[in-house]
Amino acid sequence: MDDCIFCKIISGEFNTDFVYENEDVVVFKDINPKADTHLLVVPRKHVASLNELDDELLMGKLLMTVKEVTKKLGISSYKTIINTGKEAGQVVFHLHIHILAGNIKL
Repeated sequence: MDDCIFCKIISGEFNTDFVYENEDVVVFKDINPKADTHLLVVPRKHVASLNELDDELLMGKLLMTVKEVTKKLGISSYKTIINTGKEAGQVVFHLHIHILAGNIKL
């Protein structure tokens, strides 16, 4: 999508350091952190929200990425959040999973 900030990040339009990446998923720091560690797990494929996701394999890859990244960073206790829809607080309409650890300020 032309106006999707996450698609632009994924395509390299911004100088974003990825904490982790593979062929399906990227992980980067949230620019407005709500915790000591606040990462976003984002599929490379544009999917507007969880309601539009019909690829079970991709959902599994997203969740396994959460597990892999937290293990790699030595984080054993964390919160995951998927905001789905404007009323639920979704601001960027590209599916993403928040990983929050440490001092969480929601």
